[in-house]
Amino acid sequence: MYTISKKIILSISLMLTSAITNAQWYEAQGYASTAKDSVEVARTKAMENALKKALLVAGASVSSIQQVVNGLLTQDQISIRASGSVNSIELIEELHSNDMISVTIRADIFPQEKKCFSLDYKKSILITKSHLLQREHANLGKIYQIDSAMIKQLNKKLKNQSSYSGGKLLLKSSTEFSRLNNSFNEEKIKQLTISLAENTDSQYVLFSEINDMSLQEQRTNSLKVWQQPTYPRNFDFTLYLYNGFSGEQIWQGNYQDSAVWDFNKRRSIDVHATTFWQSDYGNMIDALLSRTINDIDENVMCEPNEGKIIQVQGNQITINLGKNHGVKVGDEFTLLHSSTFVSQQGKSYTGYNISPHKVKITKLTSQSATAKTLNNDLLDNIQINDVAVRY
Repeated sequence: MYTISKKIILSISLMLTSAITNAQWYEAQGYASTAKDSVEVARTKAMENALKKALLVAGASVSSIQQVVNGLLTQDQISIRASGSVNSIELIEELHSNDMISVTIRADIFPQEKKCFSLDYKKSILITKSHLLQREHANLGKIYQIDSAMIKQLNKKLKNQSSYSGGKLLLKSSTEFSRLNNSFNEEKIKQLTISLAENTDSQYVLFSEINDMSLQEQRTNSLKVWQQPTYPRNFDFTLYLYNGFSGEQIWQGNYQDSAVWDFNKRRSIDVHATTFWQSDYGNMIDALLSRTINDIDENVMCEPNEGKIIQVQGNQITINLGKNHGVKVGDEFTLLHSSTFVSQQGKSYTGYNISPHKVKITKLTSQSATAKTLNNDLLDNIQINDVAVRY
């Protein structure tokens, strides 16, 4: 047995133009036989085998793997043609033993076009208190609590209308998101997201900002001078959805509209009351929130189902997904060991080493599940806070 320690960087030709802002790196092992193939051909097959595992865990289609990967080896140069999923690949290690070749690769993978393989499970989303960017806009009607009232209404809609998401509320205190977002501090936002997700057993974290609630100058009943004047009032807000495991942003959406503010200007309005939500202005906000549910569903429904490992005992693990998330006895999960990768620019990324072990669910509660390895093998390298994924 010997090891080739040199690293071969694979050049990638992307057939699809795609942003790589949400790239994640995965480390995986692949195997191939040299009994009938040359070392060069076997190496290519082993790398394709490893890349296939990484792509599957990242959410690629088994049926389309041949379209995604088409390897060609020429001496020490390997080129791979990818359909918008792979940004870069690095050969970490190559081992030869008898008639087998084993390779370890690190692949930088980002989302391809939407393909849904995770529709069975509901994603857990932590919904945080919104932030009023211009607090003076709330002076009219003294609706300063709109930051929590809007989020409560959104959570209610998520519960009643969403097919793929379930919400948890964090309303007791505001987060630092807006301050960090305003200063473009992506690393701090990533740390905040991961911390909130860990503390609440959530897969995603949703932040929001209310940008505008100003009153328009043009009255709506200008021809009826004998009536109390009414004016349209704006409502503009932005949602930011982050992956709780990696801390990476996966979606951002802006919503805006206006409706008549038909309350007396001197009157204080209770934004938690039915009267507010049945008014023209409340109905307008409610309609905007209904639109967000569809957009949130669209952006999480195809994401791999990731659960955090909360206990490890021999050949058995417990994860923080259960009946409420759609998990069933007999479901199989792949295990990922979390690690951190630092790019050449000094930026840190959360990555995963794909374990050779798979586990099958044997017991369930509403919020957790117990699983055992398929061959009763001991889980030597798996630790608490690692990830179990079903794609």
